[in-house]
Amino acid sequence: MTAAPDDLFVGGAFVPAHTSRRIPLVNPADEAEIGAVPDGDAADVDHAVVAARGALKSWSATAPADRGRLLAALADEYQARAHEVSRLVTRQNGSPLWWTELANESLPVGAYRGAARLAANLVEEAELGSGAERSLLRREPIGVVGVIVPWNAPQGLLAVRMAPALAAGCTVVVKPSPETSLDAYILGEMVAAAQFPPGVVNIVTGGRQTGAALVAHRGTDKISFTGSVAAGRVIAATCGGQLKPVSAELGGKSAAVLLGDADLELFERSVVPSCLPYSGQVCYAWTRVLVHERRYAEVLDLLEAALRKAPLGDPADPATLFGPLVSAVQRDRVEGYIAAGRSEGARLVMGGGRPAGLRKGYYIEPTIFLDVRPDMRIYQEEIFGPVLVVVPFADDQEALALVNDSTFGLSGAVFSADPEHASALAREMETCKVVVNGASGAPGANPGGYKNSGLGRDGSIDPVGNYQRVKAVTQPAR
Repeated sequence: MTAAPDDLFVGGAFVPAHTSRRIPLVNPADEAEIGAVPDGDAADVDHAVVAARGALKSWSATAPADRGRLLAALADEYQARAHEVSRLVTRQNGSPLWWTELANESLPVGAYRGAARLAANLVEEAELGSGAERSLLRREPIGVVGVIVPWNAPQGLLAVRMAPALAAGCTVVVKPSPETSLDAYILGEMVAAAQFPPGVVNIVTGGRQTGAALVAHRGTDKISFTGSVAAGRVIAATCGGQLKPVSAELGGKSAAVLLGDADLELFERSVVPSCLPYSGQVCYAWTRVLVHERRYAEVLDLLEAALRKAPLGDPADPATLFGPLVSAVQRDRVEGYIAAGRSEGARLVMGGGRPAGLRKGYYIEPTIFLDVRPDMRIYQEEIFGPVLVVVPFADDQEALALVNDSTFGLSGAVFSADPEHASALAREMETCKVVVNGASGAPGANPGGYKNSGLGRDGSIDPVGNYQRVKAVTQPAR
């Protein structure tokens, strides 16, 4: 099945879009236009939601094991084309291949295979109590789920939401980010090749108004959103007006805490993949580096050396660690934050400009600020660019005060030669996920976000349960 540029994936097939508007897609590495997709209107969204509702009854009645087999087939289809997908994503969002392969190859395949296993073992009914106090607890799919995904890890973040929703028996309508929509056409081909029933998965491309129509549609029963805090607030308000469940993974301003006995070799391994992954365009990035004062100069030297030697350039080059920002708008935004940091009195010690020798592309040099106060914008606000602030502290109490002086609570890290000491500090950090000494974490150890970092718990230890509702059927005693 081959899609045309004017098509949407609805009802199990590629069909012409109702809208005449198109969104151009630009390669951020060289600013060349690489395609265009429909900017879906309310009629396009309605078409997809109606298809999803029409498929809901039969899909939810499908045995969980059979749903699992289709998810496993989708994992196979995805694995066969994962390399193709990741290269296309890099052309759309400028992510270096090391990041793209993680977020759009291994993560989606793992999510679909994991959901297949969960579906195969899903228990939809269980008895509670006994005798006269016996009830039947029944888990049912919540219904039609609208999934709105961002551009930084489009297929990975979609898979960890769509896969458990399908395992639960929900049908879905996907709204990709306008910056990364071409890969969604490949996903539609995979869904068709895996032989999902028509209407179970639907994809409508478009921008902000497309997403707003999906959120407001009375035919959706839950919205799963990943994106900015501002958009998350608007979406949550709309869903609240309908008393419709919403899960939202939003922004972050996470901190890495280096205690006085931290192993700096361990921390150095985290600088690119965790402090500034994908040039800082990842919500969990540890962009606040808080360092015990006696290691401050040492850590600053380490950071500068690590960032200066990290190759910056063409994201399609396997050696590249830092590519461009996703768009001219995002580059302008980051440059605005850099200017704000300097005007508020922070000291720029590295980067801050556009790299020499790259005449095209939305590039910004990796940037470090010192002399940063907690009341500064660059300390408090999510920049979503390659900008680190490095702040000293005297003791654990001051470190915790600095960590928790934030409206966000998505991620964080502690480095110490004493894991128990580090873990004790982590327990006091007001954030949902803390990594000690670079540990990778167990499956499901990604419970959501505190404060402005989100609502709901997509990616948690009970991913399928996020897309179910529970009914109690109380029967008379026999």
